[in-house]
Amino acid sequence: MSSGKTILHKALRSSVNLSSSKLPSEVAKSSAALFSALSGKKFELPELAYDYNALEPSISAETMEIHHSKHHQTYITNLNSTMEKIDSAMIAGNVSETIALQGALKFNGGGHINHTLFWENLSPNSNFPSDGGPLQTAVENRFDSLDGMITEMSAKTIAVQGSGWGWLVYDPKCKMIDVVALPNQDPLEATTGLKPLLGIDVWEHAYYVDYRNVRPNYVKAIWDIINWDVVQERLVAASK
Repeated sequence: MSSGKTILHKALRSSVNLSSSKLPSEVAKSSAALFSALSGKKFELPELAYDYNALEPSISAETMEIHHSKHHQTYITNLNSTMEKIDSAMIAGNVSETIALQGALKFNGGGHINHTLFWENLSPNSNFPSDGGPLQTAVENRFDSLDGMITEMSAKTIAVQGSGWGWLVYDPKCKMIDVVALPNQDPLEATTGLKPLLGIDVWEHAYYVDYRNVRPNYVKAIWDIINWDVVQERLVAASK
């Protein structure tokens, strides 16, 4: 997810200049969560495990190339710039500038985290495990069936106002899976504490070339290319 020079090492040492107690509590909390998730590195566009045309007809090669190489890359470019600015602001003890940069950190950091998860969620070979394993058990306990889960998650995802994401999540508090929707590029775990298992991007750039403004058709088609092995791996890791 990242490589190259460390950006935040000076910022972490700069706590003598800018302690978290000087920041509003919600800013300090979200910053700490995002800093942890982003791991303090310079970020690069992740390679895909499949070709751009591998997900057709659900998602076209044109959409995949634009989405991955243009949109995701823009989030990464802006994230690296934002992290460097936050580093400088924290070194200088500039509380005002640090707070002012939180929106850009959340938006671009969330965009990078969400898209990295999204690419891993997709596969030209989609087979839901029906062997009574952890994913099937969790789905049946919460939704009765895979069709029930798809119906509920699709409805919440389609209903997102404007741009955002639909998520299948693991809730560590109740130790069950659930579905939620978030706006914009809000990063799921850093803002809610829920663990992401499966995300569906419903920004128009994810589907407009193929489906124009008919979001329900895109959401229906995407279920044919879900990498359920990755979803189950995330569930097992989240529930430990």
